[in-house]
Amino acid sequence: MIDQRERRALLDRAARAPDASDLFAGASSRLGRLVGFQAAAWSATDPETGLITAPMRVENLGRGEQCFAYWECALLEETVLPYRELARAAVPAAGLVASTGGLPARSAQYRRLLARQGVGDELRAVLRTGGRPWGVVSLFREKGREPFGPAEVSLVAGLSAPLADRLRELARPVRPPGPAEAHNPGLILFDPAGTPFSINDEARHHLARLPDGPSLPSPLGPPLPVWLTGTAAQARAVAAGHDRGAARIRIRARDGQWLVVHASCTDGPGGAPGPTAVVVQPAAGSDMAPVIAEAYGLSARELEITQLVARGLTTGDVAAELVISPHTVRDHLKAVFAKTRVSSRGELVAKLFAENYWPRRTRR
Repeated sequence: MIDQRERRALLDRAARAPDASDLFAGASSRLGRLVGFQAAAWSATDPETGLITAPMRVENLGRGEQCFAYWECALLEETVLPYRELARAAVPAAGLVASTGGLPARSAQYRRLLARQGVGDELRAVLRTGGRPWGVVSLFREKGREPFGPAEVSLVAGLSAPLADRLRELARPVRPPGPAEAHNPGLILFDPAGTPFSINDEARHHLARLPDGPSLPSPLGPPLPVWLTGTAAQARAVAAGHDRGAARIRIRARDGQWLVVHASCTDGPGGAPGPTAVVVQPAAGSDMAPVIAEAYGLSARELEITQLVARGLTTGDVAAELVISPHTVRDHLKAVFAKTRVSSRGELVAKLFAENYWPRRTRR
């Protein structure tokens, strides 16, 4: 029987969390009383690509190398309960033993990693809202314990939307960002096996700004965060035909500014696999617009109108620009005001917009 008081306490604690790291810590502690597990991994995800990003919380899962091996296997080899399928499933949580008919070794991650660490079962879930993934969680039980049951899977699935809602709220800007930095993009090169072999000074600068989290030792000097090396692994997965989509994430740095990380594979001589290039740079408007729009639940049209308002266009000018009626513009703005909890255009612009994040639209 699920303790509903503990569940309410978990959600109340999440609603008060000042940031995603605190949300993960509180939710994991409360969930341990409800479900029971010996290890866990929590991570925010980029809502557009579904890839892991900061922050990440890992409990009792060993060193950064093991943590990265888990995510690399999830991207390159796993065919049982992949996160990308859970993100689209009717129920966004599942247990490994139950999903494999009692044969968890059907999972590549289980064979390669989890079984060796004494894991008997894994319950994983995608934290999603509005059709977008804002986080993922995996809970692990030791061998010899009962596998996760239907009631426990249902409990975790029921926490998916409320926890994702809070993660989405926490992605909203807490203050207008400062002037864009003058630093050039950072570049890190990985060989086809995934070992980093080259880095420039700009990348070192950006890495120093990233939040703390699981990382891998690097022969280049600074340790590389798991979410950065995971983005490189995603690029290799796409190049090998194991996955589709962009190898791209956005990360909020310790100073409140946002960075974007994107990776792509190159070709070597004779068509052989070449290095994987990972670029780290300050986020531009085109990078942040989708995330901020998702964070406030703005539709594509509402975002478009908000960008035009930020340029100082009147209701009539916006209507002419988008070839819609002024009445429709006013209706959209009313919805935007409600979602962002402002009462004027000036408040809206002050809350959402800064020149280095939001690109100007060009008049037709």
